[in-house]
Amino acid sequence: AYGLIAAAEKAGVKLFLGSYPITPATDILQELSARKDLGVKALQMEDEIAGITSAIGASFAGCLAATSTSGPGLSLKSEALGLAVMTELPLVIIDVQRSGPSTGMPTKSEQTDLNQALYGRNGESPLVVMAATTPIDCFESAYEASKLALEHMTPVILLTDGYIANGSSAWKIPDMNDYPAINAPYVQDNFKGEAEDWKPFLRDENTLVRYWGVPGTAEYMHRIGGLEKDKVTGVISSNPENHQYMVDTRKQKIENIADFIPEQNVLGDKDADTLIVGWGGTYGHLLETMLHLHDSGKKVALAQFRHISPLPKNTHELLKSYKNVIVAEQNNGQFAAYLNGKFQDLTNIIPFNRIEGQPFRVSELVEEFSKIMEEQ
Repeated sequence: AYGLIAAAEKAGVKLFLGSYPITPATDILQELSARKDLGVKALQMEDEIAGITSAIGASFAGCLAATSTSGPGLSLKSEALGLAVMTELPLVIIDVQRSGPSTGMPTKSEQTDLNQALYGRNGESPLVVMAATTPIDCFESAYEASKLALEHMTPVILLTDGYIANGSSAWKIPDMNDYPAINAPYVQDNFKGEAEDWKPFLRDENTLVRYWGVPGTAEYMHRIGGLEKDKVTGVISSNPENHQYMVDTRKQKIENIADFIPEQNVLGDKDADTLIVGWGGTYGHLLETMLHLHDSGKKVALAQFRHISPLPKNTHELLKSYKNVIVAEQNNGQFAAYLNGKFQDLTNIIPFNRIEGQPFRVSELVEEFSKIMEEQ
């Protein structure tokens, strides 16, 4: 919640949350609805669909817009999320994952929404996917998700989970002067042509980000919507070549964001043969597992991913530099399959999966990882 507030303040925009109560994400709605003193506008809507569509409207109106949910709610939001992709509007979607499918186990934690975040929309519908690692990192990740959404005119899904949502950490209140500026691509500040020459899907030629024409900006009246638009005129188009261009451009815009995120860091032994890979809220358990293995004389390293789509630029080189890459996650191997799909030359990825609604047990991880390392 406070990462969103900080980002809105830094960007000089209003924060709007359109949401609907759902376990275990309701605390975000409750916390933001209590911060009218900080200029937050929060609406509890009648359902999940109204929550995200109200946020899309607020984004079109010039706000940093967000919506919060869990897995079943993300399913309901999927069509509107495609609208945000098509209109290329900034939007932050926070998914606090819980055990599924369906109602599942609402108070238990999993990492089973990754594929839904990556692919759960009709059509070719690329967007940014991130994952927070700790309660403290939720602030950092929400700030960065907001920055990417605003500066690159895209929806960003930020994955957390019930374990993080119900956890806590001692946190030193940061100095916001240490945080990077957030510069939205306002049309009046960034478009180099005359106002009468601007159309809503003209873009920065390097980043492919379209300019943000907030309603009410003099001389920049326009319309956007869910139907495909002509790349030049911005009018509705079903031209085959234009559609191919727009699909490719939306995809490339997301891929270009890899230039604006940090490279993946690694903890542990620099000369390790085995790399433990995780993402999101398994960080603490995997870090402790790595330390236990290190104390027992085994050389091992850890890479915990925050950025999933796009991946950090050094991901391929990093993964192929290890003999064994153990990808540990609380699902049936969604991130491991994603990495195998992205880097089809890799033969060293070993999935380790548990779906129990409970956090990893470090003792089990140490035992199982030791077996894997001995067998390879």
